[in-house]
Amino acid sequence: MRTHYDVIIVGARVAGSTLAYELSKAGYDVLLLDKTTFPSDTLSTHNFYGNSLAMLREMGVLDALLETGTPTYKRAVVQFEDAVIDGDFPAVQGETDCLCIRRTHLDDILFRHAAAQDRVTAIEGFRMTDVIRAGGGETVTGIAGVRRSGERESYSAKLVVGADGRGSLLREHVGSKCKGSVPTDFASYVGYYSGYVQDGEMHVELYKLGDKIGIVFPTSDGLYVVGIMFPLADDAWMKRFKEWPERAMRDIVNDGFANTPLPRRMKNAELEGPIRGLLGYDNDWYQGMGPGWALVGDAYSFKDPAVGQGMQDALYGARILTDVLSGYPDWSACWAEMAERYQTLMEEKMMFHYHLACQFTKNMPFTAEQTAVNRLIASDPEATRAFLGIYNRATSPQEFESALMRLSNWQV
Repeated sequence: MRTHYDVIIVGARVAGSTLAYELSKAGYDVLLLDKTTFPSDTLSTHNFYGNSLAMLREMGVLDALLETGTPTYKRAVVQFEDAVIDGDFPAVQGETDCLCIRRTHLDDILFRHAAAQDRVTAIEGFRMTDVIRAGGGETVTGIAGVRRSGERESYSAKLVVGADGRGSLLREHVGSKCKGSVPTDFASYVGYYSGYVQDGEMHVELYKLGDKIGIVFPTSDGLYVVGIMFPLADDAWMKRFKEWPERAMRDIVNDGFANTPLPRRMKNAELEGPIRGLLGYDNDWYQGMGPGWALVGDAYSFKDPAVGQGMQDALYGARILTDVLSGYPDWSACWAEMAERYQTLMEEKMMFHYHLACQFTKNMPFTAEQTAVNRLIASDPEATRAFLGIYNRATSPQEFESALMRLSNWQV
């Protein structure tokens, strides 16, 4: 087996496998590594909006994802206190549907697709333990690691990419600087339920009432994924979830979301598998590239799961990094220039939704002005489409602001 590549990618889930595919199509030889074996699960949001489906179709994996039987949906019902925003996501590149597919299906399909490319060598069950630097200097030139069988191996490359998630080991080894961090005020608990029945057309549900947030997505295997967020400082609920999470999940739905359809829909639903929790996390943004290394996906920037942007940003990041690398024939002479270019493009693409996530992650009640805006959005189909278009990027922030201004002027 060869030991030198153009690019080594550490982490082979959404960001890593997508990047391996994109780089191979751009003519680069890639080594794709992951410490786990596929299929395997991971705690995550797993929703793709229509803009992401367009990218998945272009990659040639959308049909395989749909063959898992995971349903698509177009509609969203968002309840902010007494304002109920109900409508369809606007189309993006001809795609009208959204897809919330479980990671056991998604990551396996993406990994197999990347591994099937001519220029990709893929290894499962390989854990990176260290990075290798040129002459002990600053530039990263490879990685060392160990297989599950215990064999220790090292590989070299022109570039090593960390696609290994929000706790990225590669990010730690290269010393990427944190450029921004906003800690969440919430604990998050998630469960998969069968027998959850919605009214009317299948849809995603988002609730923000008082100091609690609820999210429901139709997902794979005939299930719905239900996520509940409450303040980390709420010792009573923290204690109940630690002692009896299944009971606590039902109690908090009945107690915190009584004025929504959620308690009725959960009443006869059955939990499939354990309740899983994420107790505190940072919304962060890191330096994305340095001499011989780069970051993509959650290793680059993690955002509150309430906004559901992580997986589509992984797709965008893979494409942006590939485009940047393709524009420089001699990487070794251009690290600083490439790093600046990559940082600029990523911030232009993702910073708005990062700040949106930072708003969701703080336990702040709606102001009177925000409440009035939410009611305006709920009252107008055009404003509703513009609001939902923020999430799938069919609407720019400026277009959304224009829609609100039009509605405000009309109301006056």
